[in-house]
Amino acid sequence: MSRPFRFGVQTKTAASRSAWVEIARKTEDLGYATLTIPDHFDDQLAPVVALMAAADATEALRIGALVWCNDYRHPVVLAKEAATLDLLSDGRLELGIGAGWMRTDYDEAGMVYDRPGLRIERMVEAVHILKGLFADGEFSHDGKHYQISSLNGTPKPVQKPHPPFLIGGGGPRFLRLAGQLADIVGINPNLAAGAITPEVGQDATAERYAEKISWVREGAGDRFDEIELQIRAFFVIVTDDRKASAEALAAGVGLTPEEGLASPLALVGTTDQIVEDLKERRERFGFSYVVVGEDQYEAFAPVVAELAGT
Repeated sequence: MSRPFRFGVQTKTAASRSAWVEIARKTEDLGYATLTIPDHFDDQLAPVVALMAAADATEALRIGALVWCNDYRHPVVLAKEAATLDLLSDGRLELGIGAGWMRTDYDEAGMVYDRPGLRIERMVEAVHILKGLFADGEFSHDGKHYQISSLNGTPKPVQKPHPPFLIGGGGPRFLRLAGQLADIVGINPNLAAGAITPEVGQDATAERYAEKISWVREGAGDRFDEIELQIRAFFVIVTDDRKASAEALAAGVGLTPEEGLASPLALVGTTDQIVEDLKERRERFGFSYVVVGEDQYEAFAPVVAELAGT
């Protein structure tokens, strides 16, 4: 049985408190389920503070980072911040976490950019620590990267046993691990190069995404049906001229127009065409949680009105 659709908005900055509050309230009013923010060192708001402000400005809107980079903060620190967010938002946090990928963040901050496997090891260890600190009682951990000694993480989150974990990635090892660890798995292009490169388009075809889902399934085993599959649609164009828009989009990412239209990263066409594409992709891939950017969330709202909760 298919999961009901739900939708989110990914945004990153605002010129003032009132502008940020307006984005959060409009997101909720338009029927979106979540507001998320990335975690980089470029021109964006700090995630924890911004998300708390968004929660304060709304009634039911869920909040989260898409995603927190594990390397930027110790898991004990993230556990306290995340639990506080969940407590003060009355249980509306979705905890997105990743191993870190954007090379410029590390270079500009003077941080060591370790090989992907090492960053993934740290993140997996951090997820176990987060879950341990969210549980009742003291928690200890003697790992390769982190050591925790009899720490009772407080406050405890409202959601039990913990806020849902969202882990997203694009490579086989990472997606198998996400299938083991996450409640929500985000399926992305492989960004192991540390930047958005021309090769990303070739990793975003429908065929590649079918393979990525198979990796999640391998990792999840019997719990696969319990996982919500999420997609961040980076190319959202609500238009009556689907053909011309698809040609322009495909040319920019090195795909044919047909490949571009079929890519789960793209939603192009009229409201009715996009609705049908999303239904088809839920049937084929299992995607029921779709996140769009702030630049298109108002134009995309009729799709949300048609599909949210169905």
